[in-house]
Amino acid sequence: MALTLPRRAGRRTNVGLLGLLLLAGGTGVLAFAVGSPGPARLVVAAHGAAGLGLLLLVPWKSVVVRRSWRRPAGTRGTGGVSLGVATLLTLLTGVLHAGGVTGPWSWSAGVPVLHAHVALGVATGALVAVHAWGRRQRPRATDLGRRGLLRAGALGAGAAVLWGAGEGLLRLTGAPGAERRATGSFDRGTDDPAAMPVTQWISDVVPDSPATALELVGADRRVRVPVGDLDRGDVVRAVLDCTGGWYAVQDWRGVRLDRLVAEHLGRELPGDGSVDVVSVTGFRRRLPLSETSGLLLATHAAGRPLTPGHGAPVRLVAPGRRGFWWVKWVERVEVVDAPWWLQPPFPLQ
Repeated sequence: MALTLPRRAGRRTNVGLLGLLLLAGGTGVLAFAVGSPGPARLVVAAHGAAGLGLLLLVPWKSVVVRRSWRRPAGTRGTGGVSLGVATLLTLLTGVLHAGGVTGPWSWSAGVPVLHAHVALGVATGALVAVHAWGRRQRPRATDLGRRGLLRAGALGAGAAVLWGAGEGLLRLTGAPGAERRATGSFDRGTDDPAAMPVTQWISDVVPDSPATALELVGADRRVRVPVGDLDRGDVVRAVLDCTGGWYAVQDWRGVRLDRLVAEHLGRELPGDGSVDVVSVTGFRRRLPLSETSGLLLATHAAGRPLTPGHGAPVRLVAPGRRGFWWVKWVERVEVVDAPWWLQPPFPLQ
């Protein structure tokens, strides 16, 4: 019996696909920035639902594609086939990562599937821009009418159900993906620092000559503290959650940042200031001064000295933030008046 395809398919289908693609891309970027389990769970769920929701529109999109091939070549739009392939591969790698599937893409092979998913997602975003420009699809006022909102609600509900069914299936089958963290990351080396992957942000590299002293800089004071004096016995158990798709829980030992700043730069510090934490490589992150009581400059993990790949001799521990905030090879901490949010949301180097 032949499969009957829907007859009414066209602009609304394309607008729906565009909306889901934009939502998937936006939440994908946001997922890299959110480290707290509660917000991360919502963002990752929205990301997964938006991606899987694309499958619900495939029957209608197939009608649009069939119609387009009947038109003259010059009026078919741009990059449709490439966009379709890139979207399907992005969705496939996302599903593989969520399921914890190993194979050609795995940590043992050196390339996690999440990296392939992100690279394909970036390529898909570029192709969406090209294709949308060629098709010139624009929302209309009628899309916000009652019928349009009902359709959008039904699509959103269907996407959520599809995502929930996938999560339920992972738990029912006991697949590795059922054990992933709210951010989507998998355990790699909890209480075993040697098992943690050695990863850097984009072009950052392990330095040949790490700092021998930490420089503390305030408004009118500059102090150098030998690295050997930074192990004060302060311990924080925190989750290092890398945007590469892995996490590890360790007991980090060193000195609390507020304790060190108060000791060497004075106790009368502006409550609305910030601290710049700078690596010997030039990598830096700015955090609120009010959060320094929860930040640690670590020299040890799980009772063992840090290795060069994991930030030795001293790295920042920032609980509740993703791994790119955990500055490695720290050489300078500077108290500044600028607000902490006045920086790129992600490091540029």
